Amino acid sequence: MRLFHHDCPACAAGETCVPVSRRVMLGAAFGLLSAPALAQSGGGARSIGIRRAQTGEAFRGVYWRDGRYDREALRRLDEVLRDPHLDEPTPMDPRVFDILVQVQRRLGSDETWNVISAYRAPESNAARARESRRVSRVSLHMSGMALDCRLPDRDAMGIARVAAEMQTGGVGLYRRDGFVHLDCGPARRWS
Repeated sequence: MRLFHHDCPACAAGETCVPVSRRVMLGAAFGLLSAPALAQSGGGARSIGIRRAQTGEAFRGVYWRDGRYDREALRRLDEVLRDPHLDEPTPMDPRVFDILVQVQRRLGSDETWNVISAYRAPESNAARARESRRVSRVSLHMSGMALDCRLPDRDAMGIARVAAEMQTGGVGLYRRDGFVHLDCGPARRWS
């Protein structure tokens, strides 16, 4: 079964999409994949640097070139951003990387994003939600559409402000912990 049909941001029309997990399918069923996408035309190659806090694993490279997402780069990003508690990857929505790149450009930073939380299996998310009221039981982390992150050379408030001005997804400011939640769902804000 294909999740995106011809609208998959990582596939061209008519191509078979990479198989997706049931969790991503649930996100699609609830209409979470209809968030406004960033402009996909022009702009040349897009690259990103991400370091996963829990594992120390990193990705730095081009994930978009020649008018399309690079499937191998996305696969490597999925692996770096997997649920570290269950060692379980899921296909991340590449629009979340587009958001990070746009925020980073507007901030004038070329630092590597430090990712605190990315994909969470439902079991991991439920455990975290039991521990803290700040964790949503219907988190976009479970659909591979959200990242909790920071840039070493910028403060969380500045990142959140720029991301909120873009109106391209959810922005949560966790000032006390020094990170920002960014997702490619509906535009909304919280702190």
